[in-house]
Amino acid sequence: MSASSATSRLDRQTLSAAVKAEAKRLGFELAGIVPAVSPAGFADLKEWIGRGFSGEMEYMGRRIAAYEHPSHVLDQVRSIIVLAMNYRTADPKPAGPMQGLISRYAWGRTDYHDLIRGKLQRLATFVHEQRIGCRTRIVVDTAPLLERDFARLAGLGWFGKNTMLINKQIGSWLFLAALLLDVELEYDRPHETAHCGTCTRCLDACPTDAFPEPYVLDARKCISYLTIELHQPISQELREGMGQWLFGCDICQDVCPWNRKAPVSDEAAFQPSDDLNSAEAVELLGMNDEQFHERFRHTALSRPKRSGLLRNAAIVLGNSGDRRAVPSLIRALNDCEPLVRGAAAWALGRLGGADAMAALQSRLNVEDNADVEVELRVAVQAVFQRADSGR
Repeated sequence: MSASSATSRLDRQTLSAAVKAEAKRLGFELAGIVPAVSPAGFADLKEWIGRGFSGEMEYMGRRIAAYEHPSHVLDQVRSIIVLAMNYRTADPKPAGPMQGLISRYAWGRTDYHDLIRGKLQRLATFVHEQRIGCRTRIVVDTAPLLERDFARLAGLGWFGKNTMLINKQIGSWLFLAALLLDVELEYDRPHETAHCGTCTRCLDACPTDAFPEPYVLDARKCISYLTIELHQPISQELREGMGQWLFGCDICQDVCPWNRKAPVSDEAAFQPSDDLNSAEAVELLGMNDEQFHERFRHTALSRPKRSGLLRNAAIVLGNSGDRRAVPSLIRALNDCEPLVRGAAAWALGRLGGADAMAALQSRLNVEDNADVEVELRVAVQAVFQRADSGR
């Protein structure tokens, strides 16, 4: 090895170690560095989209070619720094029958995208100070980059049967992010083994059967997709399986043995707010646009918008079996959003009773949305059937 190449490698090692140390200082529990190569999972992604499993996330199909190589994210990229942050905090509080469950990543008052983006910007500044004139690009979910593939390549973990990245020490409660740069660094070894064995707890626990096979997720049945990404009415056959989930779902991670001893994060932004570690569905169902914006504009719960979150709240109440929710659902039958009216009609059909029947029939006389009209008629029939069976 020549003196110049030895010096070059030493420089790469020094910079790589410094970058990892800075990432840890900023709060990232895991950091690995990989070369900018085509991800091994690109072919699987194309097949997954081709099978229709991406649902309404049409943006993935539109930019499928960009996932083939990280150069589509940053021209002349040489290296990718892959980072992971643990978001496990408290355990979920017991939820009452009319409370909605929220995925633990959204319990805090800050959207994790904003928090991690700020940390990545500081890491990028650090890199620029070490290599003046270099180019970087930060990625937090928004770019066509298969972060999970690069995380495995960086040695951060393996893919569980529920498709989540799992790390032996931290489990799967992880936010992934990346910093791309046009500088060659010292690269980590990939994680070559998997440690799920014969366990299928994550697959067996899914109440909507969202896993057609191990390591494959049909997003169209996933509760997280249904409550966050889907902006249309949720299929009636999936609503009961949603149970109390208002926003996201943690079931397949809650049952994972690798999460039993996952460490607790001390990141202040991730600590749960009392009204988000389970939320009052009746209260949410009564929120107007201004109230929704004021309460959730800086949180992850803004993602499904008011119409989506109130749709979810109505389904939670329909699944509660608690007729104390009927007055709130009756008021929701007059909501300005068809998505909310339709879900409220379904919930009233589930709960039944004379008041529910009268409200459904009254709304039928004035409803001008064809989809909601169908929901109303189905709900009326459901109330009739409940009455006939004596429930």
